[in-house]
Amino acid sequence: MPIKKKEFDFEKALTELEELVEKMEQGNLSLEVSLKLFERGIALTRACQKALTEAEQKVQILMRDSGKEELADFGPQE
Repeated sequence: MPIKKKEFDFEKALTELEELVEKMEQGNLSLEVSLKLFERGIALTRACQKALTEAEQKVQILMRDSGKEELADFGPQE
């Protein structure tokens, strides 16, 4: 029986990352705990960046397939 890969939850990872930052900013953690939280934060950041890159690639493919090849940045609405 194949093992299903656990689906990445971007919002959950982002929330955890924010919580880690808050804990570390308080400045009352030991060096060891701070280092572990930092390592976890780096892993979460990489996973979030990967998810964003994959989402951007999907959007580009969908735009290309619909005949609109150029993406425009969101700008301030006037």
